[in-house]
Amino acid sequence: MTYENVTVEHRGPIALVRFDRRGNLNAFNQATILELTDVARTFQDDLDTRAVVLTGTTKAFSAGIDLKDSATWQAPESDVALRHRSYRGVRLCKAWEDMPQVTIAAMEGLAVGAGVAIALACDWRVLAADAYLYVPEVKIGLNLQWGALPRLISLVGPARAKRIVLLCEKMSAEKALEWGLIDEVAASGHAVAKALALAEVAASMPPATTAMVKEAINATAYALHHASAFADADQSALTRTFEDAVAARAQFTKQ
Repeated sequence: MTYENVTVEHRGPIALVRFDRRGNLNAFNQATILELTDVARTFQDDLDTRAVVLTGTTKAFSAGIDLKDSATWQAPESDVALRHRSYRGVRLCKAWEDMPQVTIAAMEGLAVGAGVAIALACDWRVLAADAYLYVPEVKIGLNLQWGALPRLISLVGPARAKRIVLLCEKMSAEKALEWGLIDEVAASGHAVAKALALAEVAASMPPATTAMVKEAINATAYALHHASAFADADQSALTRTFEDAVAARAQFTKQ
């Protein structure tokens, strides 16, 4: 299948998946969400690929959801269709989390909101030394969705998760590593190279055992994730209608 915003490069047992909007700091539009979901699902039946590196552009992993994308806000034909669209991000991240291959997010520049969410769905995260992570959802009247909140709590604990989400602080690579939110810091411009090096080690391990152990760890660590986040998009559908949320988004999009 040919994609508009996503490319897949196979390097033996390793695949490099790159998404590039060619503008808007690589923010997610609806097309990119659907393409990355489809790509993740193709790996379910890929018996030759053992590790997958996910990256954005050299300037930005992703600035999050594109609030100016008209397809995100246009009224669908029914409430069922609206809810289905609202949960695209959840399905995207779940598809990446459920891949049998080892997955590594390689991030340059910045990862914001939805960009952080999909990185959390990967097994490991590599962040460039001069890059940062930023979760501004509360600032614009939304909750952290795409199933990201329980994943975040599992990595950093409840107190630090509250600080990241409620105070909307930008996190440097050094701090993100200290808090356990990322696994490696790379020199600027070398996040993909470091992620590929990790992927090579993972790909050298017995593949069936690796996939089995990954599934076992996920099943144990994430057993209650769906129970705590199954309605996160519904919650945002409510909170985004609040007067202060509408005003906050209007101000945010002017920046």
